[in-house]
Amino acid sequence: MIVYVTFGGMKATTWVQIIKACMLLAGATFMAGAVLVKFGFSFETLFQAATDIHPKHGAIMAPGTLVKDPVAAISLGMALMFGTAGLPHILMRFFTVPDAKEARKSVFFATGWIGYFYILTFIIGFGAIVLVRSNPDYFVGGDTTKALVGGGNMPALYLADALGGSLFLGFIAAVAFATILAVVSGLTLAGASAISHDLYANVFARGRSDEKTEVRVSKYATVGLGVVAVLLGIVFEKQNVAYIVALTFSVAASTNFPVLVMSMFWRGLTTRGAVGGGLLGLISVIVMIVTGPTVWKTILGNPAPIFPYEFPAIFSMPLAFIGCWLFSITDSSARAKAEKDSFEAQLVRSETGLGAEGAASH
Repeated sequence: MIVYVTFGGMKATTWVQIIKACMLLAGATFMAGAVLVKFGFSFETLFQAATDIHPKHGAIMAPGTLVKDPVAAISLGMALMFGTAGLPHILMRFFTVPDAKEARKSVFFATGWIGYFYILTFIIGFGAIVLVRSNPDYFVGGDTTKALVGGGNMPALYLADALGGSLFLGFIAAVAFATILAVVSGLTLAGASAISHDLYANVFARGRSDEKTEVRVSKYATVGLGVVAVLLGIVFEKQNVAYIVALTFSVAASTNFPVLVMSMFWRGLTTRGAVGGGLLGLISVIVMIVTGPTVWKTILGNPAPIFPYEFPAIFSMPLAFIGCWLFSITDSSARAKAEKDSFEAQLVRSETGLGAEGAASH
């Protein structure tokens, strides 16, 4: 993916994401449909079979064990809800549409398909409980009381095998791999673009660079980010994917989301406030993650975590909002005054699309 993004850029990233989305929706639809066929399209029959075969029985219908208390549950919910709006590889898609009207249409359709996929996941989950748990071949030593062969990220793949044999298993494995590649390519491109355009061109070169130099810096950044990602992937190899995804959303919710909301709806935000608030959110969420139970205790081997919660969004996100507010109200520069005076025009443009019809160079 380092090579792919380095030479393919936005067009290559867009195509892998299109292909992944089509494969994912088709595979999940077939899988959920096949589960319902096996149970006569009766959710009651499916749920009853799942509670009968699972060791926890009716307890599986209660909230899961990923979170241990209300604070952790609310924090995880905040991360997943608000973090989605702050993920850079999702925000980046707004640069691929020609005008504001198409951007709104794109969000409408994307949100609809995302909601449809989420509806399918609970059908797939309960189907996996019944069909995977009833087959000893998927468990270590053929013992259904032990762990799944391959770990806790395998139920959907084994469900595909139970429903459609090795051919469908291969397809879903390809979907999982394509999903990883699509996310990796999007994040890599977003990170490289931020380094080349935002940091290099506007901060270090102070607007004196040309597009050719920015592209070259972007390619170097892609390689550098890829190497860092590979190293971190090795460190977190044994971690459950769900936990790592939740951490990603926590960072986005604590860093990008507060700045986006404040810039759209608060006339008092300044550049200093946006940078200070985003930086405060980023530092706080990383510190809380590193000192939390999973990294500090499980990975680093310390006896007890310094920060007690795995998902810190409920603490770090308010800090980012406070930082945006505090650094903005204390900014009395001429630039800050000009930014506050231009809020009305920006609000009209962002809410109506007036003045944003044409494409812009990014």
